[in-house]
Amino acid sequence: MAEIKIAAEARTEFGKGAARRIRRADNVPAVLYGHGSDPVHVTLPGHQLMLALKNSNALLTIDLGTEQHLAIPKQVQRDPIRGFIEHADLLIVRKGEKVTVDVRIHVVGEAIGGTLVVQENNTIAVEAEATHIPESFEVSIQGLDVGAQIHASDIELPSGSTLAVDPELLIVNITAAPTEAQLEAELAEAEAEAGIEHDAPEGEGDAPAEGDAEASSEGDAAESSESE
Repeated sequence: MAEIKIAAEARTEFGKGAARRIRRADNVPAVLYGHGSDPVHVTLPGHQLMLALKNSNALLTIDLGTEQHLAIPKQVQRDPIRGFIEHADLLIVRKGEKVTVDVRIHVVGEAIGGTLVVQENNTIAVEAEATHIPESFEVSIQGLDVGAQIHASDIELPSGSTLAVDPELLIVNITAAPTEAQLEAELAEAEAEAGIEHDAPEGEGDAPAEGDAEASSEGDAAESSESE
């Protein structure tokens, strides 16, 4: 993974008011920490950081002018509605050291017809060198049939990376696709649990009221008398 260099400024103002001023200027407040050193508070350019963090395990070189820090994202807070980055915690790393990170899994290919592909886990934890973190893993389901499963141990890891989870962790499970009748039954059960009732279609099962029946009989009798 290539290093992404970002120019930063040391941050001396703290608190919610200072953070709001930083964000209004399209920047992001961030903290660098790790290796027993004191936290380094910085301000990063928002757009550049957003582009860099399209990969959640991006390797960043934070340039403060007088010093540089190699870091990876540890925790990123985003606005729940607009999605922009509100704050970033960055872990300082060193070349050659190993870190444990979650790497995204992409499923490719198509299972045979009539199956349902269930991805049980979207990421997997691995231990890798800080400067050689895999961007993602691909697992193929091409031609798999009902009952097939892919576990963590089935994923091919690059040299220098090792699993940091149980090898039997289920990643993908191939099951039989539900029938239309099963889907309708599940929907009906869910609606019943939620207390949803459906009105009967108009004209079905509606018996005439007693008064209406009598009025109808009297009208028929009158029509009969008139015709005589």
